[in-house]
Amino acid sequence: MNLPAIQEELRNQKLDGWLFFDHHLRDPLAYRVLGFEPPRTPTRRWYYLIPAEGEPRGMEHRIERNMTGPLPGEKIPYSSWTEQVEGLRKITGGLRRVAMQYSPLCAIPYVSMVDAGTVELVRSVGVDVVSSAELIQFFEARWPPEALESHLEAGRRVDKVRAGAFALIRERHSNGAPVTELEVKLFVRDGFAKAGLVTDHGPIIGANANASNPHYEPTGKVNAPIRPGDFVLMDMWAKLDRPGAVYYDITWTGYCGQQPPDRIRNVYEVVTGARDAAIRKVKDSISAGYPLRGFEVDDACRGHIESHGFGEFFTHRTGHSIGQEVHGNGANMDNMETHDERRVVAWTCFSIEPGVYLPEFGVRSEVNMFIGEGEARVTGEIQRELVLM
Repeated sequence: MNLPAIQEELRNQKLDGWLFFDHHLRDPLAYRVLGFEPPRTPTRRWYYLIPAEGEPRGMEHRIERNMTGPLPGEKIPYSSWTEQVEGLRKITGGLRRVAMQYSPLCAIPYVSMVDAGTVELVRSVGVDVVSSAELIQFFEARWPPEALESHLEAGRRVDKVRAGAFALIRERHSNGAPVTELEVKLFVRDGFAKAGLVTDHGPIIGANANASNPHYEPTGKVNAPIRPGDFVLMDMWAKLDRPGAVYYDITWTGYCGQQPPDRIRNVYEVVTGARDAAIRKVKDSISAGYPLRGFEVDDACRGHIESHGFGEFFTHRTGHSIGQEVHGNGANMDNMETHDERRVVAWTCFSIEPGVYLPEFGVRSEVNMFIGEGEARVTGEIQRELVLM
């Protein structure tokens, strides 16, 4: 735990403190930010308060003393519910506004770890509870330099596997041999393993109508052939197989033939135009020092698609935070699924991935953007033309 940095950021955000709480390992963010692992699964509630000024303090049940043992400060013991309330009153004494892993209306579920009843309990002792979403982003979503390097290297390796997957389809068709979505998926997974990459699941390999399902994944039971004249979408994500590595996450599309139908080409151009509009919004805002928020990027991207008459077919947010999990804990580019007002801050990364999903096919184009100090960049190759196979 970096106590001075936490307290400095609390003061920057004009908060009196940050109150952590856990029971039965409900909040993994608490352990990551505080930098410790409990000796066992807590079967009783513990609390830990970091004030903007002064010494931290906490509260533990008497039969589970030292649950937060490595952390500095006094730990008040309690047993009964009345002692718990009085203990909360004591550790929050003199504070007016504290952050917790809570999101009003569950707008940001990634940080909504504390149950409503606990928030009510803390408020009952006279403390205003606000969301820790910006704090979590500051301490969870920002990358150290070595994470950026792992992302860039993962990108180089994933891009090679992706090119090989399209080449596999092209080769099979040129030889008149069959190929299926599942075969391409297994080719990608094998390529990841050989390249020293790992992933939690996937990839998405979808032909025609299957490409219209944003979370489709072929299996032994659900699988389709890829034939000449088919449209193909590939969404793949992976990271280096080493501690602290972060993900690289892309989507490319192609057509099995030399002349894509005008309908496919038109939708592809609308989607990539929306992608580029979002990229411009991010780059222009960051270079100008504008305090960009996640929802504004979504607006720029979605507005382009809506202006071309496909708004109803763009059914998800523009992008998500990227970290050691493919869906990280920073700002999402979202004014559709949620209204994400979190700042787009330096040393974070996120996807830009607009899509138009029609009944017969779906197009998505995905890149990753990294925010540096006063600059923003796409971290890998950008698809400029449909891959022709």
